[in-house]
Amino acid sequence: MTKSSDAVGVLMLDLEGSVLTPLEQELLQRPAVGGLILFSRNYVSPVQLQELVAAIRESNERLLITVDQEGGRVQRFRDGFLALPPAHAFGLLAGTDPERAQTAALLSGWAMAAELLQYGIDFSLAPVLDLYRADNRAIANRAFSGDVDTVVSLARAYIAGMNEAGMAATGKHFPGHGTVVADSHVELPVDPRTWEELLASDFTAFAGCIDVLDAVMPAHVIYPAVDTECASYSEVWIKQKLRKQLGFEGVVFSDDLTMAAAHGAGSVVQRAKLALGAGCDMVLVCNDRESAITVADWLDTNNIPPNAGLLRMRGRPQCEGKNLYTSARWIEATEMMSTLTGNKDKVN
Repeated sequence: MTKSSDAVGVLMLDLEGSVLTPLEQELLQRPAVGGLILFSRNYVSPVQLQELVAAIRESNERLLITVDQEGGRVQRFRDGFLALPPAHAFGLLAGTDPERAQTAALLSGWAMAAELLQYGIDFSLAPVLDLYRADNRAIANRAFSGDVDTVVSLARAYIAGMNEAGMAATGKHFPGHGTVVADSHVELPVDPRTWEELLASDFTAFAGCIDVLDAVMPAHVIYPAVDTECASYSEVWIKQKLRKQLGFEGVVFSDDLTMAAAHGAGSVVQRAKLALGAGCDMVLVCNDRESAITVADWLDTNNIPPNAGLLRMRGRPQCEGKNLYTSARWIEATEMMSTLTGNKDKVN
């Protein structure tokens, strides 16, 4: 039998501001709550972040703390942090200098992870394994490339960098959000392609990285040729395609259940039930405190057990203290990132 100390609750939620409120302290101590995701509104400065993480750990030391720190337009911590390029910058570089692109992707993954781990952040929800399409409103340059082999090659290098720093990797948005135009944050995308078409493109990008992923996040996208449920609620996609066909044994995170694309499944509790029933290990409920509390109430009332498998996402920093910013590796990484972002400022 798994002891509660060996597992964490299956709900991930967020905070309203840059300091922890008394209500949030209580909420973080609830058995259902096992994860916390930080956003730009939660960040002011490196010192403030240290204080916030310390307060979070004091409330619940077992919480998994995450953030979207991909680079480019999706980098929640900016001032005082290394400026990271979007993934597509590595894909463009691969067109002229594949070897340098590999090095750059690895260094970006390492620097991103090493810096977050310095502040007690367990992991970033990265990398994006979707295929590049310029007019995609949700993904676009968050993707490495429109070419499957390039995505796999660069993503594996990026993950190797993350792992070197001591961070677990999360591939998203399974089985591929990049090819549809619609943004699942504001509408429900439908991808009309056949299973054969998906298998030959987006799905293969995930298959090519599956052995180095610790976690996967399904897309709030419907692929009607495979299942009428969106992937985040689909047993076909999670249990059959991801678990059985690809043999994935890691963590499955739902995407945020308050996104517009997720609403069609009913109330927030119904959405959580569907996601967990389909095979998700942890559900995200963000930007809606009332909904997060409602899901926590349902989980606690129904004694939904904690999940020991989630602990594989715990950060294990390999470079601690001020030694990070004076290391040769960090200097190499900052120089490489500055050439790709145009930002000559270096964090030290």
